[in-house]
Amino acid sequence: MSWHQDKNQTALHRKSALSTPMGKPSTPKDATRRAGSFSRESRDGWTTIRFFLLCCAAACLTACAAKPPATAFERPVTHALPVTESTPLRTALAPLEAAHPNESGFRLLPSGTDALQMRIALARAATKTLDMQYYIANEDTTGKLLLGAALYAADHGVRVRMLVDDLNFKDIDRTMAGLNSHPNIAIRVFNPFGSAQEGVFQRTTNLFTQIDHFTRRMHNKSMITDNQLAIVGGRNLGDEYFSASETLQFRDLDVLAAGPITADVSASFDDYWNSSIAYPLQVLNKQKFDAKELDQTRDDLRQHWRTNADPYNAKPLNATPLASQIAQDQLGLTWAPAEFKADLPEKIEHPSPDYVSPPMQRLAELMRDAQKDFLIISPYFVPHESGVKAAGELTHRGVRIAVLTNSLAATDAVAVQAGYSPFRVPLLQQGVELYEFKPQQNTARVRFTGSHSRASLHAKTYVIDRKILVIGSMNLDPRSANLNTEQTLVIHSPALAEQVAQIFERAIAPDASYRVTLADPAQLAYLRSIGAPLSPLVWTDVEDGTRRTYIFDPQAGFYRNALTGLFSLLPVNAQL
Repeated sequence: MSWHQDKNQTALHRKSALSTPMGKPSTPKDATRRAGSFSRESRDGWTTIRFFLLCCAAACLTACAAKPPATAFERPVTHALPVTESTPLRTALAPLEAAHPNESGFRLLPSGTDALQMRIALARAATKTLDMQYYIANEDTTGKLLLGAALYAADHGVRVRMLVDDLNFKDIDRTMAGLNSHPNIAIRVFNPFGSAQEGVFQRTTNLFTQIDHFTRRMHNKSMITDNQLAIVGGRNLGDEYFSASETLQFRDLDVLAAGPITADVSASFDDYWNSSIAYPLQVLNKQKFDAKELDQTRDDLRQHWRTNADPYNAKPLNATPLASQIAQDQLGLTWAPAEFKADLPEKIEHPSPDYVSPPMQRLAELMRDAQKDFLIISPYFVPHESGVKAAGELTHRGVRIAVLTNSLAATDAVAVQAGYSPFRVPLLQQGVELYEFKPQQNTARVRFTGSHSRASLHAKTYVIDRKILVIGSMNLDPRSANLNTEQTLVIHSPALAEQVAQIFERAIAPDASYRVTLADPAQLAYLRSIGAPLSPLVWTDVEDGTRRTYIFDPQAGFYRNALTGLFSLLPVNAQL
């Protein structure tokens, strides 16, 4: 059986006890957490401390007139390709769908190389439409490879729509602005707080005169081809997500989806694309391009492809077209019932304290029904008291809860660590297992945990009883529940759930993560004997075959520890 999102279940004025992470009736205190916040993904350039200090300066800024809605500009309403449209992908998938009624096909993309190759393959496979929705889209090495693939599709008659959140959409590079002048490419910016041509002062003024909208961001991440194939998961578009950065490697996880569930992903994309706060790029960016400049952009991207496709492993999947791989059952799809849960854009367009996030609500329901174990991979994990209580209710009836999140040394958002760290002791006291991802991975594997550069956890995925897999853009924190828009796939497949469970078990191994536990009496006695501070927590790992124990956040250094302490003193809890 295939489940489809019922938008009536996500009405803005529906109250629920699931409006906070991990379940608890909403309280006035919880409601304050929905007020403002800022986004914490990579490359956004903002930190909570800067946000807080800027808020203090907001009174000094002059107000600006509210910008008109996006519907005031020339901006055609468009929709996904009908699923009945004849395309090579539909022809290839039809026999498989007939053999698996009410199911969709899935394939995990655990490595950056897998994820990059599949996105390139999706762009090359498109014959009618290509839709992309991302929180971050960088014009770096892999970003230009993907933009080049999108241009290739547009040059072959494919309609390309690209929707990007504004928080990380800095001054527009000529590549993306040039592509926007292509007759088959349209780029829109979601919830902008300024034009690329405005100065820093004006953009900052816009920020504070529209503060409630600024703090709410479109965090969705998807790529859809011909309304037949889609990629959903945690990855943005940038080198650090595709094993292509020499300094930072985000450990992430996506899933390729094929078949009926793709229509639900497309319907959500259309909701955002046609919303009143999705602005055409040309309204914000005043650069003008003639045909010669578009030709130059095309030449530059082609040269970029010739130079970088092989070194960055971008093209192996192109040897055999995806439609042929599907027809020959070579794509490795696992067929299973699935649900797609997504926030509505109204979560940002028309904020309401009564809004209930469908992805968070569904996860809370699945968590409550867990019988054996609940595995959590969430790089930004802020459970608050409600999460601790909900976890305790499960562990007390014998359900194993194990959490993998970032260590202070590995995180790219120190402020979030300040929000998470006070709940470590209460979680451990409730019987929850805590693991914190290490910043250096010395294993030779080139999969989820394999790299020698600085590593940071970024995947957002959950496994319930090793039967159900939840994967998407949603962290387990109040920001995902109340401020950002999110999307998730709920896949009812023991096979896929077990695959991710095995990834989880490898990632919590002592060479990849620290195990956080309560200090036992012997350890406390030893600390007293040497005159060391009495730490309630200890971290253990294995390095070069030697077991090590720490009494402070390991490898974080003085600066990060001090900054965490500072954040814990600031009134920024609502920003997490």
